[in-house]
Amino acid sequence: MSKLYLLDCTLRDGGYVNDWEYGAGSIKSIFSRLDSAGLDTIEVGFIDEHRPYDPNRSIYPDTKSIEPVFEGMQKPNALVVAMIDYGTCNIDHISPKSESHLDGIRVIFKKHLQDKALDFCRQIKEKGYKLFINPVSVTTFSDEEMITLINKINKIDPYAVTIVDTYGLMHSDKLLHYCNIMNNHLNKNIILGYHAHNNFQLAYSNTIAVMENVKNRDISIDGTLFGMGKSAGNACTELVAMYMNDKFGKHYDINQIQEAIDIDITKEFAKKEWGYRPMFYISALNECHPNYVTQLLEKKTLSVKQINEILARLPKENDKNLLYDKELCEKLYQELQNNEIDDSLVLDKLKKELNGKKILLLGPGKTIKESKKEIDSFIISNNPKIFSVNFLNKDFATDYVFMGNAKRYSQFFSRIYSENPNVKIICTSNITEAKERIDYSVNYATLVNKSSPTIYDNPLVLLLNLLIRIGISEVFIAGFDGYEENIENCYYKEYVPLLYDTSTVPYRNKAIKDYLTGVADKIAVKTLTKTKYL
Repeated sequence: MSKLYLLDCTLRDGGYVNDWEYGAGSIKSIFSRLDSAGLDTIEVGFIDEHRPYDPNRSIYPDTKSIEPVFEGMQKPNALVVAMIDYGTCNIDHISPKSESHLDGIRVIFKKHLQDKALDFCRQIKEKGYKLFINPVSVTTFSDEEMITLINKINKIDPYAVTIVDTYGLMHSDKLLHYCNIMNNHLNKNIILGYHAHNNFQLAYSNTIAVMENVKNRDISIDGTLFGMGKSAGNACTELVAMYMNDKFGKHYDINQIQEAIDIDITKEFAKKEWGYRPMFYISALNECHPNYVTQLLEKKTLSVKQINEILARLPKENDKNLLYDKELCEKLYQELQNNEIDDSLVLDKLKKELNGKKILLLGPGKTIKESKKEIDSFIISNNPKIFSVNFLNKDFATDYVFMGNAKRYSQFFSRIYSENPNVKIICTSNITEAKERIDYSVNYATLVNKSSPTIYDNPLVLLLNLLIRIGISEVFIAGFDGYEENIENCYYKEYVPLLYDTSTVPYRNKAIKDYLTGVADKIAVKTLTKTKYL
């Protein structure tokens, strides 16, 4: 019967969560508990020459720096390994196996670096270590490319080769397809490993699929305690161990694993949570690096549909979708936002509707409640056309709702139609129309404030630029109080604020103030409520 192994990589993959800072005591404790539990292989961390030695971190500049982990400990029963991300550690930092507590070294590498990485792997093996070869993001390989890689690996004859689903992209059918390719072409003496990520909530079920379906070959399954790890996390060691005990007659001590979680891992979770998140689902759905999703979510202006549209435009050539490029992401964002439309007819219509009318713009600041009597008095005296800007105000008879933010539109559109079906909706062209109507779509690219990235698409700025375009020379504003470090102080109760970087508060307020000064010769802005802008 083929052998089945369980490898725990908490101290390595889990380190993406806490920058590998478990504390010296916890590193020893986790290792000792895993060894006592009878795990077959324990990965003690990364070797990265760019990181200085820190006894509290499971990332080391060389193999010698790992030795203190084992001080005062009996020789472990488990196989002890560490990992190198090819390109982060020169071979000179790796002592011969005879001078190290490590039994093996795992090497990860991207497809375009495979030849140089495999040469490095040969040198690792020559130093006496059990060699684990881990090509990452296997979904980037075609069948032919995978077979070519395997043929190269066979010449090196490593101890193990691991299928790495770096971004948790695979369902079981695709995973088993890669497993079959490996099983059919890999030397029979080489262990086949599997390393899962949980972006689709499939890490555990996929490990089961590998264990149940791969025959006639020794198998090694990666897990981490409580699933701690990069992105959406990994398959849980405790679950995989339980399944192996129940279905394959293994005898891992679950109590010891649970003690490690209780003593050393739950405190890390309390500091910074990991696991499945919508953003990780979005990244896996679009087969891209999760940092692309993070960058777009931080815009606070995009609907999920728009984020998916941008991610769909990521080029897959040379794995650009999986290699994070901040500048590329920003370029694609701007391209989507700057969707040019011909809004000349819309502008003419708005000009006719607003001609000769007083204009009142309502923002979501607290003063709109505090000064309601004064605003009501102004409305009675002047009969203005009233705009709610990026929100829906139910205390005043609004004529128009202006939306310059797809996120806001997604939040409010159902309320707009149900609470005020007669209101007219004006949206910038970067907003994708929902099932419900948009009355006026205006060209986003002509309204943004290109001179100041801080308020590039601030909704007040967008609307004022629109009014300037149609020849409005005077507006009144209320409820535009300005930004504060305490976000909740900025808005009245019914409004749901979008979080922003509070360190930018002084710059945001100054930028809007400067903008209003700069357009004063085109449009006079008069406030009915207290504001930091005027």
